[in-house]
Order: sequence, then C-alpha cells, then structure tokens
Amino acid sequence: MTLLTDHDIYLFREGTLFRAYEKLGAHYLPAEGGTHFGVWAPNAQSVSVIGDFNGWRPDAHRLDLRPDGSGIWEAFVPGVRPGALYKFHIVSRHGGYTVDKSDPFAFFCEVPPKTASIVWDLSYEWGDDEWMQRRRRANALDAPMSIYEVHIGSWRRVAEEGGRSLSYRELAHALGDYVEQMGFTHVELLPVMEHPFFGSWGYQITGYFAPSSRYGTPQDFMYLVDHLHRRGIGVILDWVPSHFPTDEHGLAYFDGTYLYEHADPRQGFHPEWNSSIFNYGRSEVREFLASSGLFWLDVYHVDALRVDAVASMLYLDYGRREGEWIPNRFGGRENLDAVRFLKEFNEAVYRDHPDTQTIAEESTAWPMVSRPTYLGGLGFGMKWNMGWMHDTLKYFQTDPLFRRYEHHKLTFSIWYAFTENFVLPLSHDEVVHGKGSLIGRMHGDEWQQFANLRLLYGYMWGHPGKKLLFMGGEFGQKREWQHDEELEWWVTQYPLHAGVQRWVRDLNAFYRATPSLHEIDFAPEGFEWIDANDAENSVLTFLRKGRDGDLTLVVCNFTPVVRENYRVGVPRGGFWRECLNSDAREYGGSGQGNLGGVEASPLPFHGRFHSLSLRLPPLGVLFLKPQ
Repeated sequence: MTLLTDHDIYLFREGTLFRAYEKLGAHYLPAEGGTHFGVWAPNAQSVSVIGDFNGWRPDAHRLDLRPDGSGIWEAFVPGVRPGALYKFHIVSRHGGYTVDKSDPFAFFCEVPPKTASIVWDLSYEWGDDEWMQRRRRANALDAPMSIYEVHIGSWRRVAEEGGRSLSYRELAHALGDYVEQMGFTHVELLPVMEHPFFGSWGYQITGYFAPSSRYGTPQDFMYLVDHLHRRGIGVILDWVPSHFPTDEHGLAYFDGTYLYEHADPRQGFHPEWNSSIFNYGRSEVREFLASSGLFWLDVYHVDALRVDAVASMLYLDYGRREGEWIPNRFGGRENLDAVRFLKEFNEAVYRDHPDTQTIAEESTAWPMVSRPTYLGGLGFGMKWNMGWMHDTLKYFQTDPLFRRYEHHKLTFSIWYAFTENFVLPLSHDEVVHGKGSLIGRMHGDEWQQFANLRLLYGYMWGHPGKKLLFMGGEFGQKREWQHDEELEWWVTQYPLHAGVQRWVRDLNAFYRATPSLHEIDFAPEGFEWIDANDAENSVLTFLRKGRDGDLTLVVCNFTPVVRENYRVGVPRGGFWRECLNSDAREYGGSGQGNLGGVEASPLPFHGRFHSLSLRLPPLGVLFLKPQ
C-alpha cells in the first residue's frame, strides 16, 4: 500500500511537493484499520517502525524502499491507531550507524524530555468561518495591525498548581479576554512547534508539524486559534526554517549522513546557536520546509508566519570570521539556494493563501525583502524594521539634556521607511540576555522613565509601520523577561504601571479607529513632516494622512520641560481636537495639555497658512485631529 502517486514522486524529486505532510509521516486510515508510515532516508540500509504496538522491536515492522530512486521507505501497519507511540529505527549503509529517530512529519509528540512521535488524527470542527471569510481585510497591508507577542509558557502561570503554564484551552479564554480588552489586532506566538529544550523559547525545533505537547493536543491548539478568530483576533506564528538542533532523535545526521544539513561545518553548522543549518540546495529539504510552513496555514488556519533569522539564511558568512565560510559559485557571500527557497516559499503562500502574510525578521540592508518576486524581491509581505528599533531605543536611553545631539536617530528612519513594508518591533529580543526591561532602559527617575515609555509608545504608534510589542511591555514590567516565570502582573496595581497599560489600550483603540494612522503605512503619501529639524527643543511634529483626507497631527516633546505656546503649522483652519495626550493624569502623567483642543490661527508657520499654539507636556506626545 502507498499514499504516493507517480506524480507525487515526480514533484518530490523536483522539490515541489509542498504538501508532503499529506503523504509522508504517519497517517491513520480508519477504513483499512491501520496506519501508513512513510519516511525519507535515502542512505539507509533498512528502516523499520518501532513503537508501543510492537514492543519497540526493530524486526517487527520493516518498511519497504520504493524502487523509484526517491529514497522513501513506507509500509502499512494494521491495528495501529491514533495515540500509538512510534519512532523510525534506521540502519545506515554507512559504517553500520544505527539510530532511532522521531518522525520529521509527526503531527504530535510526547511531552519532552520524552521523544517519541504519536500517531494522531487532525480532525477538528472549526467555528471561525466568519473570520476566515473576512480575514483578507484584517490582514491587508492597509489594515491596522497592532501585534501582541506572546510566549505561551510564561504569559501566565497557575501558582496553585506548582506554577505550571496554561494549557492551550486555558490560554484561549484568558488571552482572548486580555487582547480584546487591550485592543491588539493580532497575537504573535513564539514558536509553538515541538522543541526539546524549553529554554530555547521554541527556536530550536525538532517537530516542524507538531504543536508542543507541553500545553495540550493538536486539537487543543486548534481550539486556541479558533477561539481567538471567533473574537476577531488574528494569529501569527513564529517559524524557524533557518536552523535546527543537533539532538539525536531529530533531523541531525538523519540516516547516517548529513541529510537535512550540510556535511561541511563551514556551511552546515551555526557557531552562534550551536545548531545545524538546513541544506537549501537539496530539493527534498526545501519542500520539507515549505510543507511545514504551508501546513500551519492549511491545517491550523494561521494568519501569518513570522520567519525567524532570515539574515542568517541569506548570508553564507553570517556569524563567521574570514576563512570559516564557503563562497557561492560566483565568489559572493549570498546563499543563492536559500534565496531560491524563500522566493519559492513566498510564492506558494500567496498563491494558496492570498489572505495571509509572511513577515521576515531580517536585520540587514538586503534589498526588496518585502517586494514581489516578479519584481526581483524575496516575496515577503512585511519585514521587521530593526534599524528603527535600535536607533529609537538608543535615543530613549540618552539623557534629555543631550538628546538634541541625537535628534537624527529619530528622523533618519523616514529616509528609508517606505523602501520596505515595515513592522516596528519591540520584541522579546529587547528584554533578554542582560538588556533588561524596556522601562529599565528609559532614562531618568521613575516618573521620567514611565513618561519616556509612554512617549516611546506614542511615537511608535504614530510612526509609519505596523506595530509589535512583547508581552509585559504594555504595563512596564521592570524585570527582564524570564521564560520560566510568569509576567509581573502584580505591578499593575500601582498607578504608573496601570497608567501605561491604559495608555497602550487607548493607543490601540485610537489607532484602529483612525485611517490616517494605518491606511498608508508603506508609501510616502501617508506621511508629511511639519518640522523634523527642531533638535534644539527635541520636538518632532508630523502629519499622518489617510486616503480620503483623514489627518492626524502627532507632536512629540522628548524633554521633561513643558513648552508653552509652541507653534505648529497646520494645513487647515478650525478647531483641532486633542484626541490623546500621554501626559494625562489617567496615564500617570502630570496633566499638562490643551484642555481638549486648540483653534487654529490664520498665522502662517512651517510653510502652512494656519498654525496652532500648543502647550507641549513634558516627555509627552499629543495626537490632534481637525474637526
């Protein structure tokens, strides 16, 4: 018995069987009363499936090697039902190497540190039809996108039960309630794919088709996605096609050869992460990864994939010194096979799921990352703006007395803001490895730190680009993120922390309701400087513009000084309402502002025929709209 047709084998050898998960791995066939197993191991001398159904005996159920040169071994084993534990016992043709491997295509795995795969049926009755029909609009490039980044294992914990993490089903309701209350549009989950080491946060994956069993079953994870969708919340998954761990039960040295990775450590080993690098030049590896990415979109209704460490894929010398890497065939440092894979993968995603997005975490100046492949781009929908993040955090660490000399760190981002479709990320990477918390990186005493943090968020929500904030940042957690402890929720009882939380909530509500803040994020038509050059006062003023004339004025004062009668040129007369003020007392501020708004004067300023005389709050940001 086989699940593979001749056409499947043609596509497999070509590297375009992008739904390989439908044919390989373990598939329970109820009509036949058993399970079909298939695995790619071209350098094996023999392969057998071992499990709790045969006493883990290698001689009980041997797989047959297909005669077509594909390197695929397969067999049907009667009586094996969902819930059965199994591995592949592989004897290599090379040196008699013998190993028991987890199924690369397994849908479910044992809870680590156990490593067996589990036969599983992925049936589920979805209830998110309404979301799926309208998500093209919610995931569009001109839609509001405010992303709450979450690590499932440490968002909240159950103290009464030994501090365990929430299950997928518990998380569905608790996270749904909170995200809805806070007004975020999407949740981004750090990798949920099975990973042996909890301290990797999910970035060292062994189960590319299995949600981690630490929190429940595949259906439990489906319930989480389904529940968030029913509440109008999009779901983004972190996905790691850049490297994998060297654990013996995983992909490394799979059939007694370097199958998924390069044999030469100058190409196949990542020195910074102590992990293996995929061999993108091998067609079967490319389709394995593409199948994984599409699997989460096909089966789990995921709305976007954030692709991790794209820069490490693009450059052969990433993290290496001279002499530690091998140039491409043209003598350059670009990984041409990885480029090919990324383009093919993105084309497949937008062909099959045009209502989703792929988002690149790419930290270099590689051109056209978020441009279509037919224009020469990599084909991603969006890209993280790491330059904005680094410059902005550096600025906010500076004493306001000296910020006048660092003014360019804020204005420079607009020079390149529209070269890519950018997401502005304040992610988990900024609150780990000794960097401290976001609030801890703000300059000044406690009041100034919180004012700076509110100002940072206001500036960020006003700046072109979609928004991403890691959990805990929304209430100013002071402790650096710890993956094995829950967030410091208890601090929200204090006014300054609660004030930041209310500020983020109100920012999200205003952002979602204001077309000018999200409709034209990726073109210069949506942004206009009023004054980018007031470095002496450390003030920025700019307009955000929507398609139908919607206007929002953003005024940022980056010093702890109240600026009276600060004049700002505006494009029209009439009353300008003060919609948001980060210095309002309800946010923990000093209450300096403009009493609800200001009437524009027919006094030309900043090259415009009207102007406003404003009181700028200390370390504050104002959002104003013409009435």
